[in-house]
Amino acid sequence: MLMLNCDSSGLPYYRHSSGSLSYKSSLPTQHRLPGPCTCPDGSRILKDHFPQDQYEKLMQRRAKEFQQYKARTNSILSKLLFALPNSPLQYPIQGVIVRPLTATAIPGLRLHAEEGNSYKVLLTVSNGVLTTETPTAEATVQGSGETKLTIESSTLLVLNDLLAKVSYTSTIYHINTGDLDISSQVTIVTKTFLRYKQLRVLLDSIRKFYSNIKVIIADDSLEPESITGENIQHYIMPPAQGWFAGRNLAVSQVTTKYFLWVDDDFLFSEKTKIEKLVEVMEAVPELDMVGGSVQGNKFHFSILYEEGDENEGGCLYRKSGGKFHSLPSYPQCHLASGVVNFFLARTDAMQRVRFDPKLQRVAHSGKSRSQNSLH
Repeated sequence: MLMLNCDSSGLPYYRHSSGSLSYKSSLPTQHRLPGPCTCPDGSRILKDHFPQDQYEKLMQRRAKEFQQYKARTNSILSKLLFALPNSPLQYPIQGVIVRPLTATAIPGLRLHAEEGNSYKVLLTVSNGVLTTETPTAEATVQGSGETKLTIESSTLLVLNDLLAKVSYTSTIYHINTGDLDISSQVTIVTKTFLRYKQLRVLLDSIRKFYSNIKVIIADDSLEPESITGENIQHYIMPPAQGWFAGRNLAVSQVTTKYFLWVDDDFLFSEKTKIEKLVEVMEAVPELDMVGGSVQGNKFHFSILYEEGDENEGGCLYRKSGGKFHSLPSYPQCHLASGVVNFFLARTDAMQRVRFDPKLQRVAHSGKSRSQNSLH
């Protein structure tokens, strides 16, 4: 899952694929197999927080579920493969991830040929265009920025250098962001427990700025009260089921492309611009989630993971306030590992992942807090 932090918080999960290409064989080298990780002093070891009589069964269940997860999600088509150089052109035949409408370097392009006076390569694509660097005097390039790219040189070294810099940009990706009807694209979702006063303030503030948008409420209060209104769906749960069980219920009822998660004590203001969040998500389709700020608070954080043994797990490092790099064209947005509880998410992505209802968290009675989007 790709997370983005905009302005002062953010979410989505970027998945990065890396591999080393070495030439003489220009194929990716094998990664070192993960082993037990070494957590520094002061780290919290997860297994130490489980009752000893439950730990073995838990680890067996986790190992079984992890293998089933890999069987469901791993595909032979996700492996990066190259056509070997007896073509004599070496090129990738699968496994290259291309970002829509963004230049992507083509890995492994290389000509393996016997010594000669002239070398020429013609590359053709159907759903995009090809480009490479401006050639030196020892080479000629025709069709840069078009569907057919021809590179010719009297020197194999120069030709392969230009091939290594060939990039592909898809051109068939259509998305209409003009005249966006937020109500048809976004559902507001929240979970409440014993905070009806704050919830009603939230609903009043939403209607002040978004009069027709649908609001879904998951409620596991001990003595439920009636919450009614146009485009409000109020789902009563068994008492005290917890934060994530409520999130799962609410998100399961969303039918729009996106949903906006808010806490029940939030307050919409003139700075709450759902449109800005949608704009970023539409412009960067690989994002799963984008977060805003709450009263200027920057609750985003970064997570680094040291891979360990499959069953024992690895080491997880969390850095409060941490973030990665900014998002192209949106300098106020940064990639992060987690954000504050005010975020816009792709419904299909979140419904695939879901929240673990076995996890619990605490809350406070609190006062209403204002939300900001990008500003």
